[in-house]
Amino acid sequence: MHQLTTKELSFMEDEIRAEEIIAKTLNWCASQCTDQELKQTLERIAEQHQLKVADLSQYFNRSKMLQ
Repeated sequence: MHQLTTKELSFMEDEIRAEEIIAKTLNWCASQCTDQELKQTLERIAEQHQLKVADLSQYFNRSKMLQ
């Protein structure tokens, strides 16, 4: 694995934050829904973004240790 530059690491941190915000926003929207089908759809999409956060964080943490 090649070492990431400071700029690349900063981009990854920004992406992690963006994914976290998206997941929280979708969960909030789901909590406001009375339509159960829409609520489940929003929760499922939020979960996908939370999984992206976990994947990016894991990669970010490995990369950070290499620098």
